[in-house]
Amino acid sequence: MSGFDDFDFLVGEWSITNEFLRGRLVGSTDWETFPATSRVEKVMPIPGGGFGGNLDQMFIPVRDFTGMTLRLHNPETGLWSIYWSDTKSFRLFPPTVGRFVDGRGEFFGDDVEGGQNVRVRFLWTAGASPRWEQSFSTDDGQSWELNWVMKFERVAG
Repeated sequence: MSGFDDFDFLVGEWSITNEFLRGRLVGSTDWETFPATSRVEKVMPIPGGGFGGNLDQMFIPVRDFTGMTLRLHNPETGLWSIYWSDTKSFRLFPPTVGRFVDGRGEFFGDDVEGGQNVRVRFLWTAGASPRWEQSFSTDDGQSWELNWVMKFERVAG
């Protein structure tokens, strides 16, 4: 895979198992597991064929919120920008930017967590059972704290 089709593995409907670190950047080892569902579709048709991105809507009724991810591909740089928003914050978070190499995507960005500046890393594993991981670093990427994992299972039909 390369370019515009990097996230094609994710198009469709999914059941998701979330594993969420309850206390971020405080040395916590207490994880919470909760379900979600998502629907991913290609967006922004390109004249001549293909799509410029995809849109993911995630539904998390047990945590009483929904989220949305917009992923946009830049053909000039070969990089993806991933933007997140949800009904807890009602804001568009700063993007993570990166690419896929051999079915594994690595994306980086900057944000603030609990008043601290953090480096954010998303790791995507493509395939029939995709996996997404989010980690934060407070030392500019020298060390990472894994704080959210999503395991995807395709909804039949």
